[in-house]
Amino acid sequence: QNVTGRLMVGLRWWNQVDDDGRSHWVFEARKVAAQGGKTSSEAESRIFWLGLITCPMIWVIFAFSALFSFKVKWLAVVVMGVVLQGANLYGYIRCKVGSRKNLTSMATSYLGKQFLRQVSARGHGNEL
Repeated sequence: QNVTGRLMVGLRWWNQVDDDGRSHWVFEARKVAAQGGKTSSEAESRIFWLGLITCPMIWVIFAFSALFSFKVKWLAVVVMGVVLQGANLYGYIRCKVGSRKNLTSMATSYLGKQFLRQVSARGHGNEL
């Protein structure tokens, strides 16, 4: 999962356990400057996201099929497929949204600093 995500769209996620035994989830997205332009094409990105979204949907179809055909032993397998594929989709969405959130917070921080500079410059100008 992480190999294709890292190579095709620059996203990866994993779980890290520290020395205290605490579990930390790490979600990361490759920065645009680190890409050296754009190494992955739009077609590769679309194929990746299409496959990532399609797989859980197929597992859900299998789950309904097993449920309505009363094949309980297969239902356990299919539920695990839905859970694992859903977790994978959730992880990559967190990577994608987290990278946008970081950019948004950086832009907000920059604009806030600029606003404070302008306000403080006006305040000092009025005193003179």
